Amino acid sequence: MTALQTPDLVIIALYAIVILIIGIAVSRKATSGEEFFLAGRSLGWLAIGFSLFASNISSTTLIGVAGAAYSSGISVAHYELWAALLLVIMALVTIPVFLRNRLTTIPEYLERRFGPVAQRYVSALTIFLSVFVDTAGSVYAGVIVLQTLVPGIPFLPACIGLALFAGAYTMAGGLRGVVYTDVLQAIVLIVGSLVLSYEVFARFDFSWAAATAAVPADHLSLIRPADDPALPWTGVVIGLPILGFYYWATNQYIMQRALGARSLDQARKGAMLAAALKILPLFMMAIPAAMAISLLPPLQNSDQVFPMLVSHFLPVGLTGLVLSGLLAAIMSTIDSTLNSSATLVMYDFMGAKDRDWSPARTVRIGRVVTAVFIIAAALWPLVIRDFPGLFSYIQQVFSYAVPPVVAIFLLGMFWRRMNGAGALATLVFGHALGLILLVTRSGLAKAGVVDPLPHFTVVAGITTALCVAVGMGVSLMTAPPAAAQLDGTLWRRSDAASDSTLLGDYRLQGAAIVAVVAVIVWVFR
Repeated sequence: MTALQTPDLVIIALYAIVILIIGIAVSRKATSGEEFFLAGRSLGWLAIGFSLFASNISSTTLIGVAGAAYSSGISVAHYELWAALLLVIMALVTIPVFLRNRLTTIPEYLERRFGPVAQRYVSALTIFLSVFVDTAGSVYAGVIVLQTLVPGIPFLPACIGLALFAGAYTMAGGLRGVVYTDVLQAIVLIVGSLVLSYEVFARFDFSWAAATAAVPADHLSLIRPADDPALPWTGVVIGLPILGFYYWATNQYIMQRALGARSLDQARKGAMLAAALKILPLFMMAIPAAMAISLLPPLQNSDQVFPMLVSHFLPVGLTGLVLSGLLAAIMSTIDSTLNSSATLVMYDFMGAKDRDWSPARTVRIGRVVTAVFIIAAALWPLVIRDFPGLFSYIQQVFSYAVPPVVAIFLLGMFWRRMNGAGALATLVFGHALGLILLVTRSGLAKAGVVDPLPHFTVVAGITTALCVAVGMGVSLMTAPPAAAQLDGTLWRRSDAASDSTLLGDYRLQGAAIVAVVAVIVWVFR
């Protein structure tokens, strides 16, 4: 194992200094709530696209997807390929509706469509998922990286240090600080990961046949049978679109970049850039990690595979660059979720938009709320490390929590008859069912009994269908929504129009991305 040398440590230190400088520099602009939480609604497409990519690419991709690919094969890359497709759908459906309503938070849409109870219900759920799943999961991922490359680092102090560092520039610069650092982090991550992919493939003399022969059967195949324990094709078809739609199209910490766009066209172009970038993780992370099973000694914790590849196969200097990319990606999720959670508290629960607060007071309170979430994110990894695999922890929690949320957003945008009573019934039913399933599965696992339930991705798809049925049934049995609740909240066919022509048309760009994904799935079937 290659130890970190002086050039590696210098690169890492320089990266940390640059990030802090950016955060401090943009903090001078954070003089109002709209600037602190939405970057003054002035973001361009390049910043949006790179930030969307970087903010997602840490725990669920860089560490989690690589770990899952090492243990069970590249089928886990379907999460990334579906993300590319759902970013296209996001540009077509949710972005135009949300920007038309000038939202500050995504749950604010539910308040206009269904009333304040639905808004606060989903806002509270989003805060929980952001802090205890995304943020804490990213802190845990960062510590795994540090402990792998620098053995002996204590777990809890490392968690606290990582959360405090990412929280520092988030508290200083707000969303603009988050996005600007994300752009740098995305570039570092892409360059470092591609270098690592090259080095891993070189170990097989750049021969795909040699790589395939060196790993277990189907390890480099995207399509897996219906009884596959890792990710069956049935879950890919009916479950991943549900999990992905929530994450990409209705999640505050992702959509906050689109809400901060200077125009609809810029938001859509940013989504298309992010969609194109989401094709890369299959080649940068999943395939190298799957090949690593024949290159590395057996790992007790598969989440260590990416940093282990770095330490084994990269020369001095490049190790520091890639480690900077690892930490960059991890902190991108931490800073994004901290900022979005503070936004939800300030606007959905404290009513900052309607209070007569000075801009300085709004920013000050927002920073205090962010600090509270930093503490929670620093301590919760103590719980996550007892869960069997980071990626499994993240995806299973989402699979039980998001189906009713996806159901009410889809029904709210596409079905005029959906009302507040139907939305609340859907949320209560869906989460009660999810809790029952989660407790049942946990009990069976502890008792050592074979779990008869389908894969959690399949369960997510079935649960969403049941939630849609409940929402429609209750809405039909109760009074229709008021006209004011429908004004501007329904998706219209004209929302799909584009102001650009030819190559600048997001619809043409989206069609090209869909075609590329289809070809990739066929090639790696």
